[in-house]
Amino acid sequence: MLIVPTILMFIGGIIKYIERTRALYLGSFSKFRASLLTSADAGPNYAKLMEEYSSKQKANIPAKIEMTSELDVESNRKEDETGERKVPTKMDEKEVMKVAFDNFSTFKGLIVDLIFSFRERKESMKFFRSRSPKDAFRVIEAELNFFYDVLYTKAAVVHRGIGYIFRAISIGCVITAFALFYVLNKHDFHEYDIRITYTLLLGAVGLEFVALVMLICSDWTIARLDKSEKHHIGSAFIEFLLKFKSEDSWFASHILHARWSKSIFQYNLIDSRLGRWPKWFEKLLDRISLGELFDDLKSGQQVLYSDELGALIFNELKLKSEAAVDPGGIKETCAARGKWALENTKTGQDHKALLPSVDDVDYGESLLLWHIATELCDNAATELCDNADESTQKEDKESGNHRLNSKVLSNYMLHLMIKQPAMMSTVAGIGQIRFRDTCAELDKFIDDDSKANGSTSERKLKDRKSVCNSLLSVPTDVKPVDVKGDRSKSALFDACILAKRLIEIEGRNKWRIMSAVWVELLGYAAIHCRPYNHAQQLSKGGELVTVVWLLMVQLGLSEQFQIVEGHARAKLIVQK
Repeated sequence: MLIVPTILMFIGGIIKYIERTRALYLGSFSKFRASLLTSADAGPNYAKLMEEYSSKQKANIPAKIEMTSELDVESNRKEDETGERKVPTKMDEKEVMKVAFDNFSTFKGLIVDLIFSFRERKESMKFFRSRSPKDAFRVIEAELNFFYDVLYTKAAVVHRGIGYIFRAISIGCVITAFALFYVLNKHDFHEYDIRITYTLLLGAVGLEFVALVMLICSDWTIARLDKSEKHHIGSAFIEFLLKFKSEDSWFASHILHARWSKSIFQYNLIDSRLGRWPKWFEKLLDRISLGELFDDLKSGQQVLYSDELGALIFNELKLKSEAAVDPGGIKETCAARGKWALENTKTGQDHKALLPSVDDVDYGESLLLWHIATELCDNAATELCDNADESTQKEDKESGNHRLNSKVLSNYMLHLMIKQPAMMSTVAGIGQIRFRDTCAELDKFIDDDSKANGSTSERKLKDRKSVCNSLLSVPTDVKPVDVKGDRSKSALFDACILAKRLIEIEGRNKWRIMSAVWVELLGYAAIHCRPYNHAQQLSKGGELVTVVWLLMVQLGLSEQFQIVEGHARAKLIVQK
């Protein structure tokens, strides 16, 4: 009696396992890369052409070779067809989804280190340079969602013709099995067994229903419908789906995963040392291998991404994109980690004195120097605002966004360096050594200088100010390395020297320079991190550095654009 419902449920289960197995297979990096590779390209037949040319020369027949670049032949056609997308100035969610899917289809090979042509770079740059920072980040977030779906969901399997057919068969089998069991004569079954069977079948039907809703509401469905819509009904259905998926809807906030968590982790060096555990407790935690866990619990602060921060990042990267016009310029710009910002930020002042902090040190040391200097400058600015009159405070508010964004990026970059070193592949092992030595010197300095009393919260607030003031009051006429030697890799007092130079700069210009340097340090980490590590972060909610990486590529700031001209079309012309 139960043979038919059992077979139907078995078929539905087989389809589910095939989907999952197939998705895991296609989502592996090796297979994903293999699926994107084209057939081997030997290029034009150079040997044959040269043999013909040589034979003409030997026969004293006038001949010459004329070259026509493939880029020149195709550029005009591409410009007319797809080079200039007709996108409204203000993009709605439908347009965002469409552009994101087009970009994903073009650049999905990024995640597996494939190379692209300068024609694709030109088209992408033209679009993003004409967008507002908010719209640009919306497109990037949607594009990252497509990457996530390909690598970590069944989207690559389900969103195909055969995938839709198998999904329909699976749903039909489960519902039919439930219906057959419902009409089945169950007098010979135990009541308890019947209840359990109904529970399991209802659970299976419920899961199928949720899967169907998520399939219909998927970004892939919206993108594909938008490409194929030919009448008003399709457009109206897309508008309904977009409202259903809006951030204000319950379904989107509870069922659908977010494209990006928009959380930015923070790690502040001075605060972490002021709030450290007692020495005996730290030794105990280290002995039982729980020191890092407790440190993560203590320092796991987060701030939310803001549109002001996005505007700063986008505008700075856009300026760099406009300056990088050829392969050499792109390579130089991608290699910059503060120097470009110091040389090109227009403040009416010369900032050559700051160049050693980004040019003469490695990347890890540069991060520590600018992190500590940012903290010291922020403390000095806070005291200046507290003692300033109303007119000065109004003037300081103009640079408030740059100051806040500098602090956020400073703490975020140190978090990546300490807590996620895989995302900072440019920081070698010496970066960890330098950080530990800097912490040790700061601990010693705090222990010698701290004289505060009161509650823990009051002491922390007071100590932070007093520590910053004490650090700035230390004479630094002689470089630390000339006094202490170079066995200790601490960057503490080198950062104090940098902070004093920054404090001498007029307030508004100072924070503008610092924010530009931090964006460049972030961009350097983003573009030099392996795409594999960026992809891994997508499964954990994503990271700002991953968003910046994809934005940089879309703005043409990547060395993966290596095809300058493509194949040349050579013609052997025999002169009469």
